[in-house]
Amino acid sequence: MNHKLLQEKLLAAARAHPPSDRVPYAFEKRVLACLPTQTAMDPLTLWVTALWRAALPCVAIMVLFFVWTRTSPGPGESAPAPVANLGSDLETTLLASVSFENELSW
Repeated sequence: MNHKLLQEKLLAAARAHPPSDRVPYAFEKRVLACLPTQTAMDPLTLWVTALWRAALPCVAIMVLFFVWTRTSPGPGESAPAPVANLGSDLETTLLASVSFENELSW
C-alpha cells in the first residue's frame, strides 16, 4: 500500500468538500487540543495492574485450600489425629535408619 498516494487522495477529497456551516466555531481546535493529553498505554503498566487485581483472589483461594486441607480427614481416618508430641515423632522419624542397638565397632 502506497501511503503517499493514499494521503494525497484523502487530502484531495477533503479539499473538494468545503466545511459545513453546521460545525461550531473552532470545533476542530478543541478536538485537536484534546488529542495530545491522551497517553499511550505502557505494556508493563497493563501487566502490573492485572497482577495486582489477581493477587486478592489468589490469596483467597490459597486460604480456602489451607482451611480445607486442615479440616478434612485423611484417607481412612474419621477425624484428624491430634499431635501428642511433635518433637518425639520427629526424632523417631529422623533416626529410624540409625540403629543404636547394633553398634558396629570399627
